[in-house]
Amino acid sequence: MIRHIVLIKARPEVTEDHIAAIFADLHSLKLPGILAIHSGRSESPEKIERGYLHGFTVDFADWNALAAYQAHPDHKRVGSALVNAAQGGIDGILVFDLPIAESGP
Repeated sequence: MIRHIVLIKARPEVTEDHIAAIFADLHSLKLPGILAIHSGRSESPEKIERGYLHGFTVDFADWNALAAYQAHPDHKRVGSALVNAAQGGIDGILVFDLPIAESGP
């Protein structure tokens, strides 16, 4: 499994409702190989988000599913909305892809 982690540093004028609408669009994606999507605002007690207050994860079955998602027009639509909402455009977004090994019995 691949966990696709995205953190967003939103522009100051972007509202919580705007971010929620982008996340709702993300959750509407029904593409093969997507296992789970989680999104929201940080609630970390550590308070070291450095401005990256919103984020989401998408769990993919494998690297091929992630690649298909990245090429899909629906992903490009959601990605464009995220870039437009992020402080500095693409510079206000962090992406980290983490392979998760399946645990045995």
